[in-house]
Amino acid sequence: MSRLPRAVPALLTACLLLAGCSDLSATGDKGYVSGDGQVTFLDPSERGDPVELAGEGLEGEPLDLADSRGTPVVVNVWGAWCVDCRIEMPDLLEARETLGDEAAFVGINVRDNSAAQAVRFAENVGIDYPSFYSSDGRALLPFSGTIPPRAIPSTVVLDAQGRVAGSIIGRLPSALTLVDLVEDVAGAGNTGGSGAPGGAGDG
Repeated sequence: MSRLPRAVPALLTACLLLAGCSDLSATGDKGYVSGDGQVTFLDPSERGDPVELAGEGLEGEPLDLADSRGTPVVVNVWGAWCVDCRIEMPDLLEARETLGDEAAFVGINVRDNSAAQAVRFAENVGIDYPSFYSSDGRALLPFSGTIPPRAIPSTVVLDAQGRVAGSIIGRLPSALTLVDLVEDVAGAGNTGGSGAPGGAGDG
């Protein structure tokens, strides 16, 4: 059996999160609610249009997700104010090192008061990949329906075509969880299959 949830229960979970996010009590920093690390994988036939997101990085440099097409892209939403973001960062960076050239990594920084605050956090924890700076959170709009508005941190895996192929809502359970998800996304894209992904956790 696959370690990843199948599409139907995963989509139901996402719908419940989206429906209930405005009613949840503020249990996270700045009124944000942490997810539970729910992992979702979408078969290629279930994926939507490529995600279009262009903007500025933490130091004002231009960033565009389209520049990374052709390889899976890990998009991590974070903020310097977010305790769970700091806790998960070692796992995120370990996954990046393990995957190497198999995937590109991009961050989306939200709700920080200044880009300088975000830069200091990135330097302190060792983030060496670019991040969009989105103090108002508008950079999350292209991920509507995937990332609940207040679920920070969250991580999305785009396939080589730029489509949402997987997500982890909330703090990463482990580096291996993300590595396996990326490899399943890449494997499904290579085979063009629509069945269960053949990751290391399958039996």
